[in-house]
Amino acid sequence: MKILNRKYLTSALGGVTAAVFLGAAAISHAETTIKLGWTTADSEVDPYAIAARYFAEELEAAAPGEFNVQFFPNHQLGDDTAMLQAMQFGTMGAGVITGTQVGTIESAFQLNDLPFLYANNKQAHKVLDGEVGQKLLSLLDSKGIVGLGFPEAGFRHTINNERPINSPADFKGVKLRVQPSDLFLDSFRAIGANPVPMAWSDVFTAVQQGTVDGLEIPLPVIYANKYPEVTDYLSLTSHTYNALALLMSKQTFNKLSAENQEAVHKAARRAIDRQRATVAANNDKVLDQIREAGMAVNEVANVAAFRERVAGIYDAYSEVIGEDIVNKALEQVAE
Repeated sequence: MKILNRKYLTSALGGVTAAVFLGAAAISHAETTIKLGWTTADSEVDPYAIAARYFAEELEAAAPGEFNVQFFPNHQLGDDTAMLQAMQFGTMGAGVITGTQVGTIESAFQLNDLPFLYANNKQAHKVLDGEVGQKLLSLLDSKGIVGLGFPEAGFRHTINNERPINSPADFKGVKLRVQPSDLFLDSFRAIGANPVPMAWSDVFTAVQQGTVDGLEIPLPVIYANKYPEVTDYLSLTSHTYNALALLMSKQTFNKLSAENQEAVHKAARRAIDRQRATVAANNDKVLDQIREAGMAVNEVANVAAFRERVAGIYDAYSEVIGEDIVNKALEQVAE
């Protein structure tokens, strides 16, 4: 048997040790792959897509080379419910989810669906970036999800093929798709419409075929998802502020180093600020594009008439949402 001399043995072991060390270093610095999904189109004006792409950009800026974000738009990973479940199970890393659907796993999120709660975006940001918003996000922890913040899709408006909506009476007989939410159903019944709950993935075909007369939806989502091709009237009802939720699987988040967890929160905050600014800047342009595409657009002169019809919704849902949360939000919007 050949005996290795000490010098050779030391050199050989040194090489092995170096190789092991370098391999371990490579493993410890391997990038984290995050599947990031949303239900709408991957369009430059779609607010979901903007939020997702800005988040990926800001993650790279905050922690270069640490994250590999893979995009799954247009309900490729399922609807909002399926994606929420996937994040809870840890099979999907992150999502930009409609706030209403987050309300199916945490009822406090229905706060933002209260009709005519916010008069403008500034009021909504004040509530959602403050104590109320932090409370909402913290409630997701027990659900296996980390709440990172609230991008926005803007205010929701009404589109349909029957008539312009100027007063509650104009809703009579209009079969309107609404999000699958008791609060939305009750709100539109109170106004006088015939609301139909329907998953987002089925809506375009339903409007196209006349199964429903229309729906309620934010401006950029109208244009990005080609609704001017199948609907005639856009009425600027501004009935609900469409808060989105930027979320991450708790399982994914807990596997990150403390530094990368901090980077995730930093990236989310910066992405949301950018996303809101971009969506706001896009709104006027998108409205012009909707008009150019052939839709008739009308303002609503008497919003108070609609508010009177939905006053009882606040009483009915205050306990479901949390009276302290509702009262704090109302206090802040009144300041």
